[in-house]
Amino acid sequence: MIQKKICMLGSFAVGKTSLVRRFVENIFSEKYLTTIGVKIDKKVMELKNQSLTLVIWDIAGENGFHQIHGTYLRGMSGYILVADKTRTATLDNVINIHKTVAQVFHDVPCVLLMNKMDLTGQWDVQESAIDKLSHDGWDVFRTSAKTGQNVEEAFQRLASRMLEK
Repeated sequence: MIQKKICMLGSFAVGKTSLVRRFVENIFSEKYLTTIGVKIDKKVMELKNQSLTLVIWDIAGENGFHQIHGTYLRGMSGYILVADKTRTATLDNVINIHKTVAQVFHDVPCVLLMNKMDLTGQWDVQESAIDKLSHDGWDVFRTSAKTGQNVEEAFQRLASRMLEK
């Protein structure tokens, strides 16, 4: 069995923990639980006729890469950047995190999740900004931890890219 480590990165309260819970346990809770340090979950999935264990490191939300403990990232095979569609600053933050992580970890695959797509009346991030990232080669998924929209697909895409490495 193949095992791959994934790190969840992004600002506070963007839904990283909720996305992990939706993916691993297929549940959603309205209760907000702050992650302190790191929370680790596992999920076994079948991909390309292989059994793959994803070890998901849900890292506490930070406002910049310099605040993320480098030891948490060591050994990762891929990472998921999470931004909140209702807060533009969270997209700016993950763009900066991505630049810094890419400088240190070079070709480690990543995907961007624009989360909270279910909160349509509260969207702050412009679609043009998301479309530009897609045009620039980013794998972008519009997700909702609440409804499950594109959550499975995003993790599968990252897992697929990690297996290609």
